Amino acid sequence: MQRWRGMEDIPQDWGRSVVTIGSYDGVHRGHQLIIGRAVERARELGLPAVVVTFDPHPSEVVRPGSHPPLLAPHHRRAELMAELGVDAVLILPFTKEFSQLSPADFIVKVLVDKLHARAVIEGPNFRFGHRAAGDVAYLAELGATYDYEVEVVDLYVTGEAGDGRPFSSTLARELVAGGDVAGAAEILGRPHRVEGVVVRGAQRGRELGYPTANVETLPHTAIPADGVYAGWLTADGERMPAAISVGTNPQFDGTERTVEAYAIDRVGLDLYGMHVAVDFLAYVRGQQKFASIEALLEAIADDVKQCRELTEAYDAK
Repeated sequence: MQRWRGMEDIPQDWGRSVVTIGSYDGVHRGHQLIIGRAVERARELGLPAVVVTFDPHPSEVVRPGSHPPLLAPHHRRAELMAELGVDAVLILPFTKEFSQLSPADFIVKVLVDKLHARAVIEGPNFRFGHRAAGDVAYLAELGATYDYEVEVVDLYVTGEAGDGRPFSSTLARELVAGGDVAGAAEILGRPHRVEGVVVRGAQRGRELGYPTANVETLPHTAIPADGVYAGWLTADGERMPAAISVGTNPQFDGTERTVEAYAIDRVGLDLYGMHVAVDFLAYVRGQQKFASIEALLEAIADDVKQCRELTEAYDAK
C-alpha cells in the first residue's frame, strides 16, 4: 500500500481512483463499512481505492487545545486500512490555511486535480470545507460537474457497547477512558491498542519478581482508566500474554501516570528502547494501595493468574 504525506507525494501520473475521506480514528466497525465499500467499488471499476485523512486532527486547528485522545496513530490506521484492501492512504497536513478552503476548492484541489476521483464513498454525516459547510448533497451536486459519482454508506452499527448507542470514535474513547476495554473492543472489532517506547522506570516490578515494560506512550494516546487489565504485549513481532497496570503506583506513592506490562511467564526479556504495542482485552480490577508488600504480592499473583486465564480463553476461541 502506498502512503502519501501531503498532495505533493501523489505520483504525477496517478490516474482515476475511488476515494473516501475522514479522520477514521480507530478504523472502527462503522468505518470499516465505508472503507470496505470503497474498496469493493474500486474493484468493480478496476481502480485503486484511496483513503484521505488528516494530521493533526482538524479540531486541534479549529479549536486549539481540543485534540481528542487517539484510538490509533496514523501508522496503525494505515496498517488496518491495508488489511481492508486499501491501495493508498493520503495524509493531508491540516493547517489553518487548509481549514479555510471552501467546499468547492477542497473538491477541485484534492478530489479532482490530484486524485482524479471516479467515485467518492462517504457516511451520511460527512462534512468538509471551511466551517464544515460542505455535505454529501453538495459533494454529489459537484460530482455531476466533475464526473465522479457519490455513494452514501450507512455506518451505524450498534451492539451492547455504550448501552446500544451507535458505534463511533467518540463512544470508543469514552469507554476506553472509563476502563471498559471490552466495550471498546466491540466497537473497534479488536482490542484497543496503546503503543510507545519502553523506558526505564523505578524497576520495582523487577524487585518484586514481576519485571514490567514501562511504555512511554505516543502523544494524545487514548489510555484506559487506572487499573489492572489482561491483554498482550507485542515486541519485535512477538505477541505475549500480559498483565497490564495503568496508574500512578499508589503503593509507592507515585505521581506519574504510567502504562506497564508484565509478559506472563517470560524470563530475561530486554525491551528497553524498543517500540512495543499493548493490547487491552479485559478489566481485572481497580488501582489499589495495599496494607503490606506481602498483600501486594498476593494480589499481583492473583492478577497474573486471571490475566493468563483470560488471554488463554480468548486465544482458544
